[in-house]
Amino acid sequence: MAYGLAAVARRQPNGIAVTDGETEWTWPQLDSMVDRLAGRLLDDGICDGQRVAVMAGNSAHTALAHLAGTYAGTSVVPVNHTLTAAEVRHILTDGSVHTVLCDARSAPIVRAASEAVRVIVWGAESSDGCRALERILAEQPDIPVSERIAPRPPLYYTSGTTGVPKGVTLPEQMFPGGDSMIEHIRRIAQSPVRPAGRHLIVGPMHHTGPIGGVRGLCVGQPLVILRKFDAEEVLRLIDRHRIESTMMVPTHFSRLLALPESTRARYDIASITSIVHTGAACPVHIKRAMIDWFGPVLREAYGSTEVGTVTFIDSQQWLAHPGSVGTALPGYELSIRTAEGVELPAGEQGLVCVRSTLGVRPRYHNDPEKTRRSYVAEGVFAIGEIGYLDRAGYLYLTDRAADMVVSGGVNIYPAESEAVLRTHPGVADIAVIGIPHADLGEQLLALVVPNGDPPDPVELVEYCRNRLAHYKCPVRIEFLDADPRTVMGKLDKRRLRAAYLASPREPAGAPGGAS
Repeated sequence: MAYGLAAVARRQPNGIAVTDGETEWTWPQLDSMVDRLAGRLLDDGICDGQRVAVMAGNSAHTALAHLAGTYAGTSVVPVNHTLTAAEVRHILTDGSVHTVLCDARSAPIVRAASEAVRVIVWGAESSDGCRALERILAEQPDIPVSERIAPRPPLYYTSGTTGVPKGVTLPEQMFPGGDSMIEHIRRIAQSPVRPAGRHLIVGPMHHTGPIGGVRGLCVGQPLVILRKFDAEEVLRLIDRHRIESTMMVPTHFSRLLALPESTRARYDIASITSIVHTGAACPVHIKRAMIDWFGPVLREAYGSTEVGTVTFIDSQQWLAHPGSVGTALPGYELSIRTAEGVELPAGEQGLVCVRSTLGVRPRYHNDPEKTRRSYVAEGVFAIGEIGYLDRAGYLYLTDRAADMVVSGGVNIYPAESEAVLRTHPGVADIAVIGIPHADLGEQLLALVVPNGDPPDPVELVEYCRNRLAHYKCPVRIEFLDADPRTVMGKLDKRRLRAAYLASPREPAGAPGGAS
């Protein structure tokens, strides 16, 4: 069977390719728009080493932007649409971004971040140096772009413990490359981990998982996009569109399970054959309840943006090894090691490390020093978490090596909010830690040493939110009357967190729920 948008459009001239509740396109419509937008990007003369960024909320247009960038042979940089202009500026500069494709909400942020980049916006008229996507689609000739163009892997930005986002080129396992779009699409069709059937995008489309669902369009898999997460709406879409596959994080599970039984019973979910989950460790009782409800259709993927999916475990395997994230996939060797690279025996906790048996070596864009520090032995990459392997090779995660908090499946590095809050005149010192949260998994708590009288907790949170994306900011504040640092002047986050959990106090301020 021939794959590619043009081939699918010929086979299904009236079939719906993508819908987001507001916009719906047939296969011929999507094929034509991808050709027109990709043609515009090619005409703009994007040079080698330059990239296209996509900054927008979930929508059919966001899927179009990602596809067009790939068809044009440019590396796409997904940008979180909740970031501030200062945060976006670093990504655009470091990633050598030539053009940003964005929605109307994001356009002012992009323009404030950089006057140099070209901006293509949808849902708004051309203005302030921005070109309207709708006008481009109306004026650009409908000429198919060459399928001989080689696709280039996306560049994702993931924060580091220093709080400065680091670029990571997506590994081939997560972006099946090829020397042409023909080869790229053939590899997508043959991928053993691609979504099955009609796919529902639930998570934010600046993450790797949802964009994997977008690539399924190239092989004829219809796509339904949830613009904003709503637990009951997920069930309604599964029922209405007979959804076969989706990808979620544990927070989505807990919100689905929190629905009243009468609401859950209202929708037919029998069409679902695969729910891949990733992003954070899933509590055993949550996962067991989801399997009881949906059946043995859950499949857990574990890895990182840097190395790709390292382990996989299906429902039957998980029921036999509850709490595990699975065994190593082909092409990877797992080991547990000390910080010095010494391999540990089964059952002992240490750094979770991976080595590619195919010679792939993850690296950070423009940061050779961070790349060097990430290897604890020749070819052995430390993912940044603590865990152990059992004698059968099943991996169990127990902690994180880096100062990272996972909230709602999103990686958050407290160093960013600490750096901001230290500039507040009422803060003498600060440590931001992750504490358990029933819905999100974790949320940020700021332990503040006040500079004189304690400042207003609500004002502190707002101070941070005015300078950083909301999800990076603490939602709770507690004041300390003792130095949080060790005798060596370091913040021992593990000790601070353990002390807080051992004797939790009512926070001095709980300015609001999770952002």
